[in-house]
Amino acid sequence: MADAYTNRRDWENSVRVWSGLANVQPGKPYTVRSPERETTVDRLLVYLPPRADVDSADRITVRGVVYQIEDEPAVWKAGVLSHITVKAVRVRR
Repeated sequence: MADAYTNRRDWENSVRVWSGLANVQPGKPYTVRSPERETTVDRLLVYLPPRADVDSADRITVRGVVYQIEDEPAVWKAGVLSHITVKAVRVRR
């Protein structure tokens, strides 16, 4: 039986589900410095239109850089101000 732990996305054959304008804000990056690991985590807060079809297992591309979605997208229903908020992260050396 397939579940959230056994299902894997086929990123080699991924399909674009939405493309368009979004409001992208930088988040607070943090750096891990230890003998075993020297990495930086870049964070973004992305505001998408309410019609965007996005979930927590997706990836998003911003200016050619691929980010993973950190949490469940937050749906805000407020008339003309409706939107979806997505927290996105990428780890780099």
